[in-house]
This record gives sequence, C-alpha cells and structure tokens, in this order.
Amino acid sequence: MKSTIVSVTQRIKERSRERREAYLAQMDSAFRSEVTRAGMGCGNLAHGFAGCSAQEKERLRAELQPNLAIVTAYNDMLSAHKPYESYPEKLRTWALEEGAVAQVAGGVPAMCDGITQGAEGMELSLFSRDAIAMGTAIALSHNMFDGTMLLGICDKIVPGMLMGALTFGHLPTLFVPGGPMPTGISNEEKAKIRQDYAEGKIDRAALLKGESDSYHSPGTCTFYGTANSNQMLLEMMGLQLPGSSFVNPGTAHRELLSQFAVQQLVENTLNHRKERSLAYILDEKAMVNAVIGLLATGGSTNHTIHLIAIARAAGILMDWTDFSELSDVIPLMARVYPNGVADVNHFHAAGGVPFIMQSLLKQGLMHEEVNTILGPGLSAFCRESGVEHQRIVWRRAAEKSYNENVLRSAEAPFQSTGGIRLLQGNLGRSVIKTSAVDPEHWVVEAPAIVFQSQEAFLQAFKANELNQDFIAVLPFQGPGSNGMPELHKLTPSLAVLQKRGYKVALVTDGRMSGASGKVPAAIHLWPEAEKGGNIAKVRTGDLLRLDAMAGRLELLETDFESRPPQNVERVFRGCGRELFAQPKSQISHAELGGSFLI
Repeated sequence: MKSTIVSVTQRIKERSRERREAYLAQMDSAFRSEVTRAGMGCGNLAHGFAGCSAQEKERLRAELQPNLAIVTAYNDMLSAHKPYESYPEKLRTWALEEGAVAQVAGGVPAMCDGITQGAEGMELSLFSRDAIAMGTAIALSHNMFDGTMLLGICDKIVPGMLMGALTFGHLPTLFVPGGPMPTGISNEEKAKIRQDYAEGKIDRAALLKGESDSYHSPGTCTFYGTANSNQMLLEMMGLQLPGSSFVNPGTAHRELLSQFAVQQLVENTLNHRKERSLAYILDEKAMVNAVIGLLATGGSTNHTIHLIAIARAAGILMDWTDFSELSDVIPLMARVYPNGVADVNHFHAAGGVPFIMQSLLKQGLMHEEVNTILGPGLSAFCRESGVEHQRIVWRRAAEKSYNENVLRSAEAPFQSTGGIRLLQGNLGRSVIKTSAVDPEHWVVEAPAIVFQSQEAFLQAFKANELNQDFIAVLPFQGPGSNGMPELHKLTPSLAVLQKRGYKVALVTDGRMSGASGKVPAAIHLWPEAEKGGNIAKVRTGDLLRLDAMAGRLELLETDFESRPPQNVERVFRGCGRELFAQPKSQISHAELGGSFLI
C-alpha cells in the first residue's frame, strides 16, 4: 500500500484513539446477542406493535426473529426521494419473506439545495443535516430494532442519517438507494443555457425549459454533485450494495437490488457479529477510503465538511491536512459534470464505482482489509450486478473502462493527483476543488472586490462593472453568520467573465456546492468573518493571491492586521430560520464539520 495512505491512516488512529475507544465502549455496551425487544416491558412492546399485522405481531411476540427499522427521507418534492414512496410496503413484504419484520421507525426532513439556491431557505441547508441526525436518532430511540435500513440520497440527508445512525452503531445498518433519473439534455447544453441567461441572451422561459429538460423525472439529479458523491461514498465505505448506486428507478434491476438489500440485512442481524454492525464497519480505514473515493472521482467539496462530521460521530478525528496529503497521491480517474460533460449514467455505464475500487486496490491505493455489509474485505465490492431469471447475479468489475473519456484506470488517470486541495495563508485555512479547473487558472493574483451578498455581485455583473481581473471576496457567509449557504448562483457569471479572458477567482467563508465549476474558488475559509477572521479585514482594491499549485491563499497587504474588521449584521429570521438561532451560536467551523452536535 502507498506509504502516504498508511501514514495518514495511522495519524488519524493516533489522534482519535481516546475518542474512538470511548465510542466503541458505548456501542459494545448496547450490543445484544438476542433480539433487542427481548428486554422491553410488555406494555412498551404492545405499543410498539399495536399497528402491525397479525403475522407481524406473532413474530414480534416470539422475540426470535429480527425487527428492521426503516428510516425514510421520502417526500414528493425531491425527485431523488420520490421513488421511496412505495419502498416501505415492499421492504416489509420482503422482510416477511425472510422471516423478519420491518417497520417504518420514522421519517426525517429532506430539503433540496437545488430548490433553495439563492433563497432564504438555503440558510437552513447545513443545519438540516444535524436536524436529520437528531431525527434519525429519535426514530431509533424506541429501541425495538435489530437492524436499520436508511432511505436517503441527497446532500445533507445521507450525512445526517449516518450521524444519527452512529448513535445506534451497535446495529447492522445499510442504505437502500433509489437511483438516478435517466439522462436528459447534455450537461454541456445545460451549462451553455445557464451562461446564455447570465449574459442576457435568453429569457427566463428559455432557461426554465432548459432546466426542466435536465431535471425531468423521479430519480437523483444526474450531475456529479453532493447527492451522487454520497452514493459513491456509501459504496466506498461498504454500506451500500456494490454497484447499486446508479441503477435507474422503476426498473426490475432496481427492485431486485432493494430486495437483495433486505436479505443481506436480515442475514447480518442473525449473525450477531460486531463486525457487521455500523460502528465496526465505519472505522478509520473506511473513512480514509471514503476520502480516497472523493478524490479519485472529483466529488463534492461539501464532503470536506460532511466526512469530518460523520467521522467525529464515530469517534474519529480527521482534518483537511489529511485530505490534502491523500490528494497528492490519489489520481483523478473520472470526468463527470461539472468535471466533464458526462453524467452519472455515463459514469455507471463506463464501469462506475466497482471499476474505480478495483483499480485503486490493484495499485495499493485503498484499504482492502475493512468490514462491510457483505463481510470482511473490500474486494467483494469490486463487482457489478445483473439480472438473470428474475434474480440478482454478480460478476467481477470491468478490467478496462468502457469509455475512457469518462473513466480511466489508476495507472492512466486524467491527472496524477486528486481533485481537492488545502489552501493556507494569512487569511486562514480553506479548500479548493481543482478537478474541474484548468491548470492555467490554478494561480490568480488580482485585486479584491468585496461583496456582502450574491445579489450584490450579480447586480455588479449585470451593470458590466466586473469586466476586469479580480478576486471576488464574500465574507460573512460562514456557519456562524448565516448558516453557510451555498453560493452557487455566482458560478455562471464568474464562468462568463473567465470565458471573456479575465483572471477571476472567489474567496469566501461560505460554500459553493457539489457543482463547483471551472473558476478557482477558495471556500469554507476559517476563521470565518463572524468569528473575527481576517477575511473581514479585506477591502476592495487589496491585492490577493490564490495559488492552488503551492496550496497558498495570501492577502498581499502589509497593514491589514491593524485594520478593524468589518461588521455585517445578518437577519436570521423568517423562513424558519429563527428556530435555529441558538444552534447557529454554537456551530463549529467547517474543518470541525460545521456541526452544532459534535
């Protein structure tokens, strides 16, 4: 195995030792060799199965067969979660066929960043992850269950569900995906439509038609943002069936995979082995594998926050230095929009996650000796599924990519290093996604133009005030200021300016999104402005240097330390935000996971 991976993993283990041991001790104390409900009082148990069928009640009374918890993020509004509407009934039926019982333990909120982009609701986006974690824990707190099925896909939902499920990490746990919608218009065409609208070449009706042709049916959005990065990561962690993430909804293949997931979870609960439990699957090696998967595929920058929060929920301490050192040795193997023109359906057809894992393992670039929902060893995940005679069959992952414009081996990648880097300097620590940025744009030295909001930037753009080399600086966008909303509305306009030949970049203590694009962006900067970070001292006209090659972000002014910081008052009321005023005051910075829970 590559020495860097070994040393980073060992450093994480040593850093986490005390916290991880305490977490595992708590999980060990909750572990049971008999069904969980055997220790419940009769009145409690009667309440727990009062709504069940006669057959289910008989099994639950017997206290022999497992009871599976279903925690669902279903709602009609999210295309990715719409397919989950019919899942509980099917999962219950399949559980009965396996001699078990399944109950919907609870539902969690599921908001869509695509709907709230640029709106007030986006300021609740990051907070929703911790609310989902709490909702998941509450659903499981009835303590009726012997295993957990998590129905979640999108941005904050998977991380939140994992964080909550880790409080019941003594239980076998797996995710049951829904799959991406079929391909609509090409991502290249979609990007052009957005840029044309930003430049005023088309009207809102034409933009809406283009967006509707792209996001057109039930299923996950097909670009490689946070939602689809979640799906890849779950396979890398061994928590979702191999190659199951990107099978389209409404197909026989999709349904048979869901049935297989129930069968696997029942088997894991009947084994009564700690290594099949969530706590012992999600260890330091699994978390390093997740980071490696993120880097190898050019995944979402949001996971430089979420993976850290998930790890902390499992008693594991990671930081951006770990990400950056791994990025130096992990090759970029995929070109999926926004890192290319292909979508996740093309990625899956080219070989998908099983091909990535198999190629990385061959080169000693992943930990093979881990626990998974299929048992020990990650090699079992280097498989694809198919359907024969109405049953799932498994075959080895492809030895060669079926489309080298989309997917390449670790031996002959698109670039020799991963897609995310750490930036450090006198403004603090931040991250940059380089996988979609042409290397000619990795270094930008230009005057700052400070904006207090996305709207102020867009007004300046529409007034033709930004036709110059500059670095846009947006302070007071961090978790302690306004909840750290994504600033994705900046992307099309910045791309237009870059296309016009100007050297442009972005520096912010906010987020961009899983769709971070072609313009270099130093994001998640901390200390954030609200906490006295130096970004609050940057003034329009100051010279800044963003250097992704050297990993530096510097304010090239000698007198800035003596300046008073700006002080911007943010209204955090309306659209439900007032309910999160207290958590906002307690939330940690981005490199600690941006959480008010851990």
